[in-house]
Order: sequence, then C-alpha cells, then structure tokens
Amino acid sequence: MDLPEVTIYTDGACSGNPGPGGWAAVIIDGRNGSGAEVVEIWGGEEHTTNQRMELRAAIEALRALPGPRRVRLYSDSAYLVNAFRQSWISRWQVNGWRTAANKPVENQDLWRDLLALASRHEVEWLKVKGHGDNIYNARCDKLARQAIPFSG
Repeated sequence: MDLPEVTIYTDGACSGNPGPGGWAAVIIDGRNGSGAEVVEIWGGEEHTTNQRMELRAAIEALRALPGPRRVRLYSDSAYLVNAFRQSWISRWQVNGWRTAANKPVENQDLWRDLLALASRHEVEWLKVKGHGDNIYNARCDKLARQAIPFSG
C-alpha cells in the first residue's frame, strides 16, 4: 500500500529547566512543501523541561495526522532522533524501560506515547541543524518560543 507522504518539523523550547516550556510542529502535506498545505500546531506547559517539549512536539504532530502516513520527521533534538535511529527505545523496552546504567528512563510516559503513535506510521527520523537556515525549522523554533506560557 502506498501511503500519503508528509513532512514534519518539530521543536521544543524551555525557559529554565525545569520551567515554562513550549512546543511546536509544522506539518507539510507532501515531501517538498511546494504548493502543499502547511499546518502549524503549538502549545505550552507551565512546569516542564526542554526534552519533554521536544517529545511533546513530535507526539502532537503525529497525533494530528488523519491516518497512516509515510513521515519524514525533522527535529533539531538529538535526544529525540537518536532514540529511534540508534535503537535506544528498543533497548529500553528489552531492559524494562531502564537505561544501560540501570536507571529508569526519563520521560517514560512521553516515550511510550510517542512509540505508540509512531507505530501507526512509517516514520523516518531526521536530524536538522538547530538555528539553521531551513525556513520550516526556523518557523518551528519561533512558534515553540512564542508558546512558552508566561509565568508569574
């Protein structure tokens, strides 16, 4: 079955760690973005970390897709991309969601959600340079920063 293609850019931002944080995703119908529909989604949390916001962006982007898709997901987070590309998640599952140092995996709740959502799609996890010249990555970064809730 030939799945529809979509490109996603994600980013998370945090003001302090932990602190208020924001996440964003830019979803592009198709692979090249030329003339394609572009959807922007974002949100924030009062008390979080940058890593949680990176994961939340990917979760919400995959959750927003209407059905199975072939996804190219770009993130500037090695934390997110390497978990899939270097099979960290597979090792965590085999080890009962514990790290090589036998400590519980941080953000396990979000990793489990992300794993379930990713299994519905064919996802290619790609690392993009943060603060680079890619217009979609830059837009994501700006939206994530704007989504940080005001504190105080």
